[in-house]
Amino acid sequence: MVETHSLESYIKAKYYDKIFDAVCNYVEAHKNGLELRLHHVVNISEVEVSEIDIRTVNVSDCPEMKIKFDILVQAELYVRGQNHRRDDEDECEQWFLLKCSGDLEKRLNDFCIISLSTYNGKSRAKQPLSNSLVPYIKSSQLEDVATEFLKRYYPEALAEPIPLDPKLLAKRMGLDVKVREISRDASVFGELCFYKTDTELYDSAIGRNEIVTILGGTIIVDPRNYLLRNLGSVNNTIVHECVHWDKHRKLFALERLFNPEATRIKCQVVGGIKDNKTRNVTDWMEWQANALAPRIQMPLTCFRRKALEVIKELKTQRNNAEFIDLLGPAIDTLANFFCVSRCAAKIRMIDAGYTEAIGIFTYIDGHYVRPHCFKERAISTSQTYSVSIKDVVIERIVNRKFADILATGDYIFVENHICFNAPEYITVDDYGQPSLTEYARLHIDECCLVFNLEAQNLNSYGESYYTECVLFRDADSKVQFIAHFSADNKGANEKQQESIRAYKNDILTLWKSLMESFTEAFDTVVRWSDMSEEELAHQAAIDVRTLQRLRNDPDQNPTIETLVLLCIAMKLPPMISRSLLNKAGFSLKANERDFMYEFLLDGYYTYSVEECNKVLIEQGIKPLSKNARAELKETNPNLYKKLK
Repeated sequence: MVETHSLESYIKAKYYDKIFDAVCNYVEAHKNGLELRLHHVVNISEVEVSEIDIRTVNVSDCPEMKIKFDILVQAELYVRGQNHRRDDEDECEQWFLLKCSGDLEKRLNDFCIISLSTYNGKSRAKQPLSNSLVPYIKSSQLEDVATEFLKRYYPEALAEPIPLDPKLLAKRMGLDVKVREISRDASVFGELCFYKTDTELYDSAIGRNEIVTILGGTIIVDPRNYLLRNLGSVNNTIVHECVHWDKHRKLFALERLFNPEATRIKCQVVGGIKDNKTRNVTDWMEWQANALAPRIQMPLTCFRRKALEVIKELKTQRNNAEFIDLLGPAIDTLANFFCVSRCAAKIRMIDAGYTEAIGIFTYIDGHYVRPHCFKERAISTSQTYSVSIKDVVIERIVNRKFADILATGDYIFVENHICFNAPEYITVDDYGQPSLTEYARLHIDECCLVFNLEAQNLNSYGESYYTECVLFRDADSKVQFIAHFSADNKGANEKQQESIRAYKNDILTLWKSLMESFTEAFDTVVRWSDMSEEELAHQAAIDVRTLQRLRNDPDQNPTIETLVLLCIAMKLPPMISRSLLNKAGFSLKANERDFMYEFLLDGYYTYSVEECNKVLIEQGIKPLSKNARAELKETNPNLYKKLK
């Protein structure tokens, strides 16, 4: 387990006396040149150090396991002076700067004070490390840090586009890669041992953990991740651990000064470091390894060169294709070439300036969303236009403004977007389902609502990385996201406002014509739908006679399922559906079933009954029609029992 011990606390515990003596000796030797702020003493005869406080330790990185560090000390001084026939006394403070060095390989037993002087306000490390000996790396420095890493270990990757061999990289760094199972549930995809250790590793052959001795400088990769994930992810794992070795070995050496049991890092499938209770230094380490690994595997200059080559070739092969439709094949080609995951290649496409790639390979509700694009900087990197059904259902419950927007019928759920309901943006596909027009797909920012994305179950650094470009909404990703309706939505533009006014006038006219009785109102709505009784009965999968009774017999009492079913079959606007429900004596309540009914009636009513039943089943709710229920009960009785 990685704690957050600091070099400062170690120095205080072990070398306080040595530092105190050094300050005393310096004060004694320079007592008349200290420029002390004194009130009484004019002629100093004696200066005594009564107490020191080690205030700050600023660390600089050095080759191998060596470090240099500046120690800032606040000293309390007792000053005596002689003025004619009486003695004067004063107390004051003075700050001192000690420049020191040490070798962590020698457990800092060679601690050395190189120089000591009064502090003049200047102490800045050239290659700074935190007090826990983790490098300070800003997001803006990542490309340079990755380039420097490659210059030392794999310079040929900077000369031309080539796939980086992670095992060769590890070998050049003096690391050994072993492939064997780590945990029972395969939740740990890699482990790096900094020092020789006896560790528990899972063995499926015997069905339990066993104690195995692993030498220091060993990377362990679980072979099941070749199957559960892909080769690109495994390659990333090895490079990820190589980054830990290069950047974080000194942290572990420091930790061993406090805790000899600290020997390794376990990296989980979802990101973050396993077995750590504190969430600062360890999260920082993981962010660095996550962010640097793909930049090392795909150096930006060479990646750009290869991406341009691939896109040119695809343009030649697919002469009339939209540029957005070339990016998917380009990402897959680049992923195969660099032996990385699709997701990693997508990240680098964004880094390389192809911002349109944000709309590629977004995996939601068990399928990929069709490629789409929007204006550059239309949304931030933690926002999206693509949402899941579950997100919409929940957000509709908790966000009144969003619920009101859906209730108007101005926007509907189409291809995992909440899109403005107008012919220029929404059409019907070959299967009769609503879909985005080609114009809408290429101008998502013009017609769809914005949502903020929140990554679940991630530490702060992990969340920052995984929401970097909302790129981890991929089939291979284990990261879960929640979408929240964004305050950045500016409302409909002028053209859309005209369409809304025309649409609302039509709906308002229908709503005003509805009689108080359900039977008369229902008959009016059926006539408005312009569907024959046979067509409506077929769409709703009910008997024509049932439909006729509802239109003509005031004593008929339809179930809420039947009424929701008919509203969807007629594709009724939300305002009309709610009116019919009210006239039939129904009100949707605060339960999972009714939440889903509200979603279908407000944002999904343009889909077929069959598609709506499918959505209900996926969300754990029984389908609407009796026929669909009976069929499901017969074909999958176990699933049917679980549905509400």
